[in-house]
Amino acid sequence: MGEHSLGDALKKFLSQSRLKGSIQALQIEEVWEQIMGKTVARYTDKISIHGQTLYIDTAIAPLRQELLYQKDRIVQLVNEALGERVISEVVIK
Repeated sequence: MGEHSLGDALKKFLSQSRLKGSIQALQIEEVWEQIMGKTVARYTDKISIHGQTLYIDTAIAPLRQELLYQKDRIVQLVNEALGERVISEVVIK
């Protein structure tokens, strides 16, 4: 058996696990305020990932409209923050 670091083993496990999307959603929630600002973070109700789609829930109509205009930017910022291509699409609900 070859030697593997614990970090490598965890990455491999997560890449094959159903937990990956949930963990990535938690990572996005942690950096959401940094990448989108305090106001957006305050009025974002929920963030979830299904496949490569990021779902953002907000009850504030003007914010929803602004986020719709920024979908490409959100994809870029989230992927940069996580250091890998995690999402390719954003859905605002």
